[in-house]
Amino acid sequence: MTELNPLTVAVQMDPMEGIKIAGDSTFHIMLAGQARGHRLYHYLATDLTYRDGRVLAKARPVKVQKVDGDHFAFGEPEMLDLGRDVDVVLMRQDPPFDLSYITATHLLERVQAETLVVNDPASVRNAPEKLFVLDYARFMPPTMITRDLAQVRSFLAQHGEIVVKPLYGNAGNAVFHVDAKGSNLSALVEIFNASWVEPFMVQAFIPGVAQGDKRIVLIDGEVAGAINRIPGAGEIRSNLAVGGSAAKTVLTDKEREICAAMGPELKARGLLFVGIDVIGGEWLTEINVTSPTGIVAIDAFDGTDTGGLIWDAIDARLAARAAA
Repeated sequence: MTELNPLTVAVQMDPMEGIKIAGDSTFHIMLAGQARGHRLYHYLATDLTYRDGRVLAKARPVKVQKVDGDHFAFGEPEMLDLGRDVDVVLMRQDPPFDLSYITATHLLERVQAETLVVNDPASVRNAPEKLFVLDYARFMPPTMITRDLAQVRSFLAQHGEIVVKPLYGNAGNAVFHVDAKGSNLSALVEIFNASWVEPFMVQAFIPGVAQGDKRIVLIDGEVAGAINRIPGAGEIRSNLAVGGSAAKTVLTDKEREICAAMGPELKARGLLFVGIDVIGGEWLTEINVTSPTGIVAIDAFDGTDTGGLIWDAIDARLAARAAA
């Protein structure tokens, strides 16, 4: 059994008041950490300060409990030196992956020599979900990144049906299914180009999405579990945040091949907690490294302790750092 060493942990996340504890992965991790005796602090990305070579955070000690409406209690705010006062920083705020998010990664990167940051902030910055996945294009459905309407029309003509989505979106927001007729395609491209300065992603529509979009969780490069997320009626989006439902599942041989192909690279990059999305048992669509979700449902279906596995991996990383 792993020896439990109490740690001081600063959690950079969204406001505690707004999280839905029934399915929130960060809360699940915090519960598991608290059960091990770890002292938890909560702060927002906007609470970061760089001063005289140090990175500080105005943070509050927090106790958590699995009680709806009474799930946390704060202590008095403290100004923490994230390099000297804590053992681990969990960077777990939700996207959008914008300049604010990128700035936070730059600041947290400056404490990495003293404090373990999970996931590694430089790797998070350099692995946007819909761009990092291009390293594994051999497992992806036909994909294009563009702002060019003519290119989108050509892609649609080639593949019959397509999906259009923002390059830095999250939780299934602004994901559109376009049928073979391409009705309103030009207007859709206009909206995307007016709303975002970056190009957008276009993929061939995979009919198998009706049977679900599998979320597979990897911890330090190893598979920890998976759930199948099934779209609601009339939807192609299976994200739980937009009405999808979770179901117990097992991995296909192709999914195991995908995980084996990327696992060593995830570990090498310090991407300790990652969630990948696979459609139809074979088509990789995203690699989620910012604030992956799904572990609450995985543990409920499989009787596992994914939160505990994450802390085991953190302990192993800290031990390796201490021995280096």
